[in-house]
Amino acid sequence: MSNLKRGRQTFIIGVGCTAFLKPRGQRATEDMGLEAATKALLDAGITYDSIEAAHVGYCFGDSTTGQRALYNLGLTGIPIVNVNNNCSTGSTAFYQSNNLVKYGAAECVMALGFERMAPGSLGTRFPDRPSPLGPHGDLKQEVENAGLGANKGPGAAQFFGDAGTEYLKRYGGTTEHFAKIASKNHRHSMNNPYSQFRDGWSTEQVMASPGVTNELTKFMCSPTSDGAACCIVASEDFVHKHGLVNQAIEVVGNALVTDGVQTFETRTAVELVGFSMTQRCADQVFSQAGFPTGEGRDQVAVIELHDCFASNELITYDALRLCSPGEAVKLVERGDNTYGGKYVVNPSGGLEAKGHPLGATGLGMHFYIIMQLRGWAGPMQVLGATGKFGLVHNIGLGGAVVCSLLRRPTFYKPGGECGIDRVGYNHGYICRPVTMSDVNRVKSIHSSDFVLERAKL
Repeated sequence: MSNLKRGRQTFIIGVGCTAFLKPRGQRATEDMGLEAATKALLDAGITYDSIEAAHVGYCFGDSTTGQRALYNLGLTGIPIVNVNNNCSTGSTAFYQSNNLVKYGAAECVMALGFERMAPGSLGTRFPDRPSPLGPHGDLKQEVENAGLGANKGPGAAQFFGDAGTEYLKRYGGTTEHFAKIASKNHRHSMNNPYSQFRDGWSTEQVMASPGVTNELTKFMCSPTSDGAACCIVASEDFVHKHGLVNQAIEVVGNALVTDGVQTFETRTAVELVGFSMTQRCADQVFSQAGFPTGEGRDQVAVIELHDCFASNELITYDALRLCSPGEAVKLVERGDNTYGGKYVVNPSGGLEAKGHPLGATGLGMHFYIIMQLRGWAGPMQVLGATGKFGLVHNIGLGGAVVCSLLRRPTFYKPGGECGIDRVGYNHGYICRPVTMSDVNRVKSIHSSDFVLERAKL
């Protein structure tokens, strides 16, 4: 690999997150974005004047909503790019920001994501034109007619329900394995104050909840949510200049992959939801870390993956090569997806429990892995995570997968002031709002009172 393609090392120096809420329109996107960005800046110990560019992700909102959110922190003239990549929107914003730093176009860049959603299942907001998922829907119908059987429920749930059913038919297992995964995530979420749901549903309660598709019940499905998350990416020079060696986390691998020909030509439900897309993306980030294809997974301690539905978490174990091909069910049965097992998957509670505000989801995943690798995750902390890799997986149909492989850098030095001191508490597992005093500490010298006075914290 050439030095140009490899780029330089990049590091996440600051992160912030809001609580993920039921979508009741209680908060504007610009206010949620301001909270997440303010926390990330406080965490990093810098002001908005250090941010040289920003990528802002959201799916439901007017153009330049990213500018509206960040103008609260200042009008510095930086490039602000708005991003929409379905459920992988937030991590796509991160990918873009990381690349600016990686290839030397900037020293410090912000990735921000937020969403204000409508209650109920996802649907098109543009009924006057064909959906970009039209070919996916046509093939889904063909696969069902060819033997999988007709499904019911919302469109997205049908896609992932079909994929789960196909996987079980091919390799064995029952829908109770989906319930075990969902229960595991709901149990994890009990320790996460940012979570939308903290009920800790048992496997039996998950199975008994209302049916959504032929395979999936309500508690196996992620809820629509409101929320925001933010990551700040910087170069190694920036890390040392600002004394962040005690909290910076290295981005060892980061990739974005879109659909390959397998999605449509294999005529399978599993491929329709991005199995090979995920596999190729994961292989790329482990390759960036120096591992041959299929290797390196034993060096991972903690994973935040895209469990939009419990069935997708199951098949993603296989796609990420966390198990031998076809053995995702066995991984569940061994308990290798929770505390005490080989991996801890979705210690935050995952999308099923903590919520799924599309534009914030991928950045929220990075937030939780950062806190694990720093050792700041409190009751969610995974034993040994600070000395191993953390993996992020985020997928959007239509399609895009983003994966990140993260770790504590070799230059890590404990001690000294850190984000806990600057935020005023450990925001890795304590969820509080920000105040105008917090905003004033991080806003640019080129801020506008006319804009900021409209913020509602």
